[in-house]
Amino acid sequence: MPIFTPGRRWQPAYSPFKEEPLSHKLMEDFEYMIKGPLFGCRMCGNCLLQETAFICPMECPKGLRNGPCGGSTPEHCYVDKTRPCIWYKIYERSFKMGREERLLEVLPPLDWEKVGEETWKDVAACIRKNGTGKVVKSLVFDQGEKRYKTWDMIFRTVRQPDWWQGDDKYHAPAYTESVSDLERGLKSGGFVVACEIAPPLSMSTKKLIENINLVKPYVTAINFTDNASATPRMTSWACSKFALENGAEPVLQIAARDKTRASLQSEILGATAMGVRNVLCVTGDSPVLAPQPRGRMDINDLDAIQMIWILRRMRDEGHYLDGRKLKFPPKFFLGAAASPFASDPKFQALREEKKVNAGAQFFQTNLVYDVDRMEIWLNEIAKRNILDKVYIMIGITPLKSAKMTQFMNQVPGVYVPDEIIKCMDDAQENGGPEGAQEEGFKIALELIEKIKKLRGQGIHGVHIMPVGWEAIVPRIVSEANLLITGPAVPEKEAESVPA
Repeated sequence: MPIFTPGRRWQPAYSPFKEEPLSHKLMEDFEYMIKGPLFGCRMCGNCLLQETAFICPMECPKGLRNGPCGGSTPEHCYVDKTRPCIWYKIYERSFKMGREERLLEVLPPLDWEKVGEETWKDVAACIRKNGTGKVVKSLVFDQGEKRYKTWDMIFRTVRQPDWWQGDDKYHAPAYTESVSDLERGLKSGGFVVACEIAPPLSMSTKKLIENINLVKPYVTAINFTDNASATPRMTSWACSKFALENGAEPVLQIAARDKTRASLQSEILGATAMGVRNVLCVTGDSPVLAPQPRGRMDINDLDAIQMIWILRRMRDEGHYLDGRKLKFPPKFFLGAAASPFASDPKFQALREEKKVNAGAQFFQTNLVYDVDRMEIWLNEIAKRNILDKVYIMIGITPLKSAKMTQFMNQVPGVYVPDEIIKCMDDAQENGGPEGAQEEGFKIALELIEKIKKLRGQGIHGVHIMPVGWEAIVPRIVSEANLLITGPAVPEKEAESVPA
């Protein structure tokens, strides 16, 4: 086990993708001999140890470089239960050392051209550029903030290349007029309802279109998942197109798990050209949850925060990741997932702040079955002063059976209280399937009633995820008194897309 990185075992070092001079290879071997035993270094060539409390984030099975996924727990990594969640350990150590604010800096994805190479040559180049004598003098004789600035100048240059320019500041959207009905509804102060529809498992769209037409009078926008549980279904953008054709507003979901930086940028251009105006970025479930044969499970090209950063800059700054200008930048309302019950509430609050700083304008949370416990997370978010910068919609899934309840309680990032489990067990035992469904419906109504009381305290709506039970959505919305009232949202003129 590495001395400073609490991982279960050694991970193999990456190899360079190109032929190198012998001197470079010797330096790589030397760096690996030092950093391997100390940090479990994998020679990613893009070192972040200065920002991650000297715990290497590349020990994360997903290779996440900006914080934990929504399934983070204090006990173990949900991808590999024999090792701890590395990001939980990073947060834990950072808070103990008083370095937690450093975790807010939006860190870049791997520059694969550097993977397998040593980082020390970049550090040395930065020192030479700023004057070796000046830098050494500052590090030896200066104290406090002045010394830290010199240290940070060296390593910021290494970890923040010109093509990324990540920081820890809040970046408000560069536009003012709402681009979607969802954004318009949230900005108006209403209690907004969104809904999720599971994409089809085949090319047949009959049921998909039926479900879209069933729920659209009751909700402002409809989400379409992007291969949830790493299981293939119809793409989110194709479902979004069918929603638009049937008069409903879609929320395009993009999972980082299946995206490269090139495919992300091309997909957003195509989706917004079709008329999609809401985008939700998620890291995505690990392929460990997928049916066999499973895909590569050791690294994502991007994480959700990096996707948000790239997409916001495309929209607001009008350029691709590589710096090329966009003559007609895409327009969209940008969202992210939030996890009230993953890891520690104060850790999650910092993670949510990082997403907001990167560009997230709304959150749709993971499933909530304990509103009182969710309020602890909400209070932590309030302490970080971001409630006026993001709209929060709470995730609700009506329980359909006792078996489903037990399953939900095992989903990473979801917590179901014992009393709800008992209620569903009793309802199933005494009333059969129908009794369980009715009890699940009542629980959903009770949760929504509690959530509505938090309106004006950081909560702006609910996001109903029926998990194949779309027929229950109209009844939930109606009986929870969430029906859209008042003047209809004015029709927007069709936007012309420049050739």
